[in-house]
Order: sequence, then structure tokens, then C-alpha cells
Amino acid sequence: MSKNFFEAVKGRRSVYAISKESTISDAKIQEIVEEAVLHSPTSFNSQTSRAVVLLGEQHDKLWDITAEALRKIVPTEQFEGTAQKLASFKAGYGSVLFFEDQVGVKQLQENFALYADNFPIWSNQSSGILQFVVWTALAEEGIGASLQHYNPLIDEDVKKEWGIPAEWKLIAELPFGKPVTAPGEKEFQPIEARVKVFK
Repeated sequence: MSKNFFEAVKGRRSVYAISKESTISDAKIQEIVEEAVLHSPTSFNSQTSRAVVLLGEQHDKLWDITAEALRKIVPTEQFEGTAQKLASFKAGYGSVLFFEDQVGVKQLQENFALYADNFPIWSNQSSGILQFVVWTALAEEGIGASLQHYNPLIDEDVKKEWGIPAEWKLIAELPFGKPVTAPGEKEFQPIEARVKVFK
């Protein structure tokens, strides 16, 4: 079991060259996201993590919204590179948007005032765990993905377009699709400099 788990961990990579194909059904994609949301841990079992799955035209719309938002702030002479990057995300099959429900975070801050400053931090950590679980599970099914962060630039437009509750804070976007090319070799810093063991 441990070997299989770490093989899955190793298999999760940032894949930027993706296509509008999927190796699994839409129902399976939904199942993966739902299982991940249900079973990824949250501080105090707060269950503040939220996810939105965008497929087909809805996925395309996300990256059109992002392009328009960036067009307003990126100098014209520099926008071509930005447009190409966004087009690579739009070239995918779908996107998962990760949110954290701020109502739950604020309730925890009120109920456990001693830890109030920590709950937003722990909320972000919970979201990171959920992102990793979804990303790894998709990779196990032959789906390539990369994690993006165009929030808070696109937050209001996203909420308006899909009727997302105002209290949901956008944390990250995960465009995904069938990989067109494999990711390059990954370089690692010496593990001895990153892990200390004391007995």
C-alpha cells in the first residue's frame, strides 16, 4: 500500500501541455472531486473546503474571463506571452476551482477566540491538502494538470458568472486534460538538507 501511495505522489506533476480530451468520464471526474472534498482533512473538522468543476464551454469561459481581466492590467506589448499561457490552460478539458468558505472560518474564530489568528492559515492548509488530493487522483487516471493562482483578480467575475456565494474565497484554479507531452525531469535538492532526524 505504501509503495502504491508514493508512486501516485511521484506521478503528480505540473503538466502544461494538455488537450480537450479526457481519459475518464465526466462522472468519474465529479466522483474524484466529491470524494476528495469529503475525505480531505480540515482543522477542527470544519469542512470549509469547496470546489467547483467546470467542463467544456464553462471551462473555456473561465479562461476567457481571466484573459479579459489580465488584458486590463498587462501592458499591450507584453500581453502576447500572457495570452499564450492562458491559451494553454484553455486548451484543456476542464478546470477545478478551489474555494474556502469564510463563514465557517469566521465561526471558528468566534468559537475559539484563542486560535482566531490561526484559522485563516489552517483554512489555506486544508485547501492545499484538497488541491493535492484532487491533482494526484486525476494524475492516477492519466489526466495532466497544473495549479494556477489568478485570484483575487478574477474572483468577482467568477462569482457572478457561476453564482458562487460571496463568502467563498477563491484559492486556486486547476486546469486539466489529457497530456500532450510528458513533463521534464525533476531536479531535487539534497534530502539531507531538507529533512532532519533526531533520535
